[in-house]
Amino acid sequence: MIPKVIAAQYEHDFTVRITFADGTEGDVDLTDELYGEVFEPLKDPTAFKAFTVHPEFHTLCWPNGADIAPEFLYEQLQIPA
Repeated sequence: MIPKVIAAQYEHDFTVRITFADGTEGDVDLTDELYGEVFEPLKDPTAFKAFTVHPEFHTLCWPNGADIAPEFLYEQLQIPA
C-alpha cells in the first residue's frame, strides 16, 4: 500500500512535520534531497515553504513542479520519542 500524506507543516530549515493517513506522524529533514534541476530552487527557504499536499497524489509538492514520493517520505520519517 502506498502511504498517503494527509497533512504537512513547516517546522524549521528544510524540515517538515508530516502526518500520514495511517496516523503515523513525524519530521522529515529534506536538506540532503534538494539537488537536481527541479529541487535546487527549493534551497531558497521562501520557495521551500511554499509546499502543499497534492490532493490526488497525497504527497508534498511545490509550485515549480517538484514533488517527493510519499514512500520516500514515509521511510525518512523521524518519529518523536
